[in-house]
Amino acid sequence: MYTVNQLSKLAGVSVRSLHYYDQTGLLKPSWVGGNGYRHYEEEAVLKLQQILFYRELELSLEEIKAIVGRIDFDVVTALRSHKEALQGRVERLNRLIRTVDNTIDRLKGNEAMDAKGLFEGFSEEEQEKYALEAEQMYDPETVRASNRKWKAYPPAEKERILAESKAIYLELIEGMTKGAASAEIQALIARWHQHMQYFWSPNDEQLVSLADGYNDDPRFRVNFDRMHPKLAWFMREVVKVYMGNRKKEAEKD
Repeated sequence: MYTVNQLSKLAGVSVRSLHYYDQTGLLKPSWVGGNGYRHYEEEAVLKLQQILFYRELELSLEEIKAIVGRIDFDVVTALRSHKEALQGRVERLNRLIRTVDNTIDRLKGNEAMDAKGLFEGFSEEEQEKYALEAEQMYDPETVRASNRKWKAYPPAEKERILAESKAIYLELIEGMTKGAASAEIQALIARWHQHMQYFWSPNDEQLVSLADGYNDDPRFRVNFDRMHPKLAWFMREVVKVYMGNRKKEAEKD
């Protein structure tokens, strides 16, 4: 038996959150005393554990409520499912950790690293996750249309597109010392702009916003930092020059 304060400390959840879960019907206390204090027995504690597992898997509270509120909800089955999901996450995180370590060694000159190693740990499933995050930054329908376009490509075409994308980023990294305004780097960013058509067709304003997002939004910045700690910043500078050149060309016309 736990009071709300005891359960809060045990589970690492704020008292305010537990009150909110009660108000929304997500997690009701086992009983409420005459003094208004909430009390939680084992069944409620186990249900809170399920809620926290689903939160870890990034489900919304509404989705969690629908799942744990089902009549046929089985705790043991749910725990097995959580275990599988968490094991998959551990494996992916371990791959990403190896990628970070290998990239650090490469940047320090301690170890020659195959270019493919820079992208170990990234998958199509992760790209779908980033697409959902992008919906919070850009027009949701634009992002969904882009996702639909991507899913329509056959596997071999997806592999070719991703290989081309990696090649462009690697060439940008190799050419950083030449400067954002160099002809070679500007040709590369033009290739990148053209490559974007495989996903969506951003206008000039959206292209600048995209480059800003790579640098400013931590959800996207972390992916570029894994390739090179200055890549996101460099791309933003390159895109600025690129758009300035496009504007000058348009004014000539």
